Amino acid sequence: MTLYTSRLLLRPVAQEDLGDLFAIYGDPATNTFNPAGPYPDIAYTQTVLDRWLAHWAEHGFGSWAIALRDAPEKIIGFGGLSLRSFADIPMNNLGYRFATSAWGKGLASELSLYAVRYGFETLSMGEICGVVRANHLASRKVLEKAGLKFVSEIADIENAPPSLLYTLSREEWQKSAPHPSA
Repeated sequence: MTLYTSRLLLRPVAQEDLGDLFAIYGDPATNTFNPAGPYPDIAYTQTVLDRWLAHWAEHGFGSWAIALRDAPEKIIGFGGLSLRSFADIPMNNLGYRFATSAWGKGLASELSLYAVRYGFETLSMGEICGVVRANHLASRKVLEKAGLKFVSEIADIENAPPSLLYTLSREEWQKSAPHPSA
């Protein structure tokens, strides 16, 4: 199943995405705000991809491989909705990471707006959450543009400052209409 926004092509991750996943998540620049740092090697990246593929198989949704509509062969990022636990709190998590070449173009906001709509309209989720490091101002703005609101700090990473939890309920989203198409 391939989905489209005005500029993006979104499709479920696949085994052939391993190299692109490592290129993006293994890049120190894309991990500036990630206390765990970049993925160390292709073997570790394979374990992550295996989890993502299992999530799709079990739940019917998960992380998308993201390309530009006019360049569908080049993966520029990964993102979408997944069931995650942060600080032992289960949530429908909105996550994304883009190659540095895709930064500053509004693509994370476009993806996030689409994912929120998809989560509420297609997946009937009751709430969507995002977890971000406090100093990651660009990502905080993306979550806010998608309608999520800061609700609390969470201690999700041992020996690290708390992350910020943003949420948006289906009811809040419905009340905030109209919803711009991504």
